[in-house]
Order: sequence, then structure tokens, then C-alpha cells
Amino acid sequence: MTMQVRIHRALSELPAADWDALHDGRNPFITHAFLSGLESTGCLRPDWGWTPCHLGLWEGEALVAAAPGYLKANSHGEFVFDHAWAHAYARRGLDYYPKWLCAVPYSPVTGPRLLARDADARRLLPAAIAGFAAHGGLSSAHVNFHGDVDDAAFDADAEGAGWLLREDLQYHWRNEAGWRDFDDFLAAMDHKHRKNIRQERRKVREAGIALRVVHGDEASADDLAAMHGFYLATFADYGNSPALTLAFLQHLARAMPRQLVLILAERDGAPIAGALCLRGGDTLYGRYWGASERHPGLHFEACYYQGIDYCLREGLRQFEPGAQGEHKIVRGFLPVRVRSRHWIADPRFADALRGWCAEERAAVASQQQALRRHAPFRTEAA
Repeated sequence: MTMQVRIHRALSELPAADWDALHDGRNPFITHAFLSGLESTGCLRPDWGWTPCHLGLWEGEALVAAAPGYLKANSHGEFVFDHAWAHAYARRGLDYYPKWLCAVPYSPVTGPRLLARDADARRLLPAAIAGFAAHGGLSSAHVNFHGDVDDAAFDADAEGAGWLLREDLQYHWRNEAGWRDFDDFLAAMDHKHRKNIRQERRKVREAGIALRVVHGDEASADDLAAMHGFYLATFADYGNSPALTLAFLQHLARAMPRQLVLILAERDGAPIAGALCLRGGDTLYGRYWGASERHPGLHFEACYYQGIDYCLREGLRQFEPGAQGEHKIVRGFLPVRVRSRHWIADPRFADALRGWCAEERAAVASQQQALRRHAPFRTEAA
């Protein structure tokens, strides 16, 4: 199989049908509509560190594999933290940036990253990525939050390009017990945690707050504007620069109408809070939250309980509400390991980081085991 590596500086260079033929469509974040929408609506800017640099493997005029990629001038918006690596390079007078990153911008969600028509084509991507980075004089290449389907390709290349494995924890809800509704879910918990959740939900009702769930094709212009306003408010509260534009939300509502899910909280008919989610094949992904009023329990209701309710109604098996947050455990979200792979050009740094990554993985595994002991369920099987 003779392949040619091509670099694409905008996803619009690639037909949507060709790109989307390389994945099964179950993960909304790696679709052409989502990724190209980020580029076309002003969410990615070189001065924020994001320059599109997608890698494609071509057999003649046929796209057989691809990886969504970006040249990064910093490590912001990635959620796999390598600032210490950058500092180590700087202390030795070396440049860590720019680096190449395969990821979904601003989205710490697990999913396919090595997109391909078959396993043979997928196995070619790690070496192609490393070759591109080496030829371009980049310090490194990184693949964040890759899914199970990508493991075989990286493992096959372990003795070649030498990709390092890192792990971290997130907190996911999974309906492995076959819960039918929210009461059924609560019934699996011990009395203390079940009571606490019911109290949190009751406080929201007693405050006169009603929750409304709408998909993209059901959302009005005012709904989208309100959600974007809540998103902006959250970033302002933390002093961060918001990347997503209102035009992007409007794009999602048009291009991904049943995958965009908004959870809006209203009091006296006016929206006061909202959570933005995306729906995949069997998973709901919680991404952003914001509020103009603060009420006890409102964050948990909009960001967690409404999402669980939605999954139970719609038959989804998993809910990923975002990165970090040990407080999610007592609400039924258990720690799971997420992965990333890293190719380091300098063999001295690669050797040093190999041991560091192994120690980090061991610590993460130990932490996961310790945290699972705080699960609110009566039995581990739940």
C-alpha cells in the first residue's frame, strides 16, 4: 500500500463525506461538522495557540486515514497537562513550542483520534505523525483522549516511534445495572447518598425553578443566545478567555440538530442557568455550564441530574460530564482512566519521561482504586 502524507491547513479542504467515512459517527466531536465549525466560526485563533494542521493519508485521490491536528504555541485548552515538560525544555535552552497536537480543541472527551477506513490504514498513522513532526523540527507530537480503537495502532508502533502513554482520571456515569429511571438509579445507593440527592433536587423545585431540555432543532434563537451568555459568564468568573462563539452554537444547532442538547433552568419563565451537552451514539457529553443566579443545588441539577435523567429516558448508557471533580463520585459518577500518547523528538527527554509516565500511571491507578471506595452504591456491581 503506497501512501502519501498530506497536511491540510483547514478542514474545509477535505470533503465532509470523505472525512466522516473514516469513523462510525458515534462520537460527535470528531465529525467534520463539529471540527470545521470551530474553524469557520472564529473559535480557533493562532494568537490563542491553535493553528489547524490536519494530517491525511492518501492513496491516490482516496483519503484512507486522517488525524485532526493543530500546531500549538502553548498548552491551553488541552486538559492533558504538560507544562512541566515545557519548563524542562526551557531550562535547557530548548523550545518546546510549537508542538503538534491531535485532539478536539477545548474538549476533554474520549473518542477516536486515528481515523481510518480500516485497521491496516490506522496502524500507519502513528509513524506518519512522528515522521511529520520530526521532519518539521517539532519538539513533540501528542494524541489526547484517544479511544480503545486506537490502542492497537499505538501498541504496534511502540518499538518504532516510541509513543509514551499517560493516564488520568475522569468521572463518568454508566448504566451497567440497567436502571430504568432516576428512582431506580437512586435505589442502588445507600440511604445517606440517596437522601442527599433528593434534598438537592427538592431545593431547586422549592426555589421555583423549572428545567427544560431542548435539542438543537428545538432551540430558539433566544435559547442559544441565553446559553452562550451563561458560557461567557462562567469564563468571566474565572478570568479566562471564552473561545466558543455564538455563531458556533448556531452552527451546531443547524448542522448537528439532534446531537446538540441544551438544559435550561428557568424561574418565572426567564432562563437563569444552562448546561450545554452533545449527544453521541450511546453517550451524553456535558461540556459547559453557566448561571445568572445562584441557587442551592442548581449546578448539580442542571449539570448532573438532568443529564442522568436524559440518558435514562433516551436509553444512553453513559454520561461524561467533563474533566476533574471528585465531588461527582457521591452523585454516581465513578473514576475511570483516560489516556493520551506522546512522541518526543529528543531521545534524552523521551528516556527521562518514559519512567516519569510509568510512575504517573501507577499513581493514577492507585488513586482510582482509593476513590472507588467512596462510591455511593450499595454494591460495586451497581
